Amino acid sequence: MSDEEHILYEVVDERIAVTTDIQQALPFAEGLFTWPSASPRLLGSRCGDCGTMTFPTHSGCPRCSSEQMDTIELGTRGTIWTWTSQEFQPPPPYAGPAEFRPYFVGYVELSGELIVETYFTGYDDRTPTIGDDVALKIIPFVTRDPGGPDEALLVTYAFAPVETGAL
Repeated sequence: MSDEEHILYEVVDERIAVTTDIQQALPFAEGLFTWPSASPRLLGSRCGDCGTMTFPTHSGCPRCSSEQMDTIELGTRGTIWTWTSQEFQPPPPYAGPAEFRPYFVGYVELSGELIVETYFTGYDDRTPTIGDDVALKIIPFVTRDPGGPDEALLVTYAFAPVETGAL
């Protein structure tokens, strides 16, 4: 990974905050993806009895009710199964940036595994297309406690077109 790939830029209150090492950022929620990691992966579960896979992780199987669930690392590439755009700020408990910007969301089919709900990034000049090849990417989400003692850049997962590359 090049030095440029370690740098995150985030617009915060009309200024640019730069984190020189992406590994210093914190996940916006624990247990969704491996972090910190040079090769992050989504974390899911696989039932030891029937083989059903879930994302995010579950303590019980939604198919057979078994409690024999193992945490697994999911694939990093897939295809867009469906998508839509979010054109207005969701109501509380929305935890995204204060300055709302429309974005794309949808589902990605991870080949041979399962379908995951996700945010899409890298579609600045076009819209997603069902069937697009996409790859997992870790991106800035919000800054927690800006200017305060607990200030930290929080990151989330998203999928980007393969030509955009994956982190």
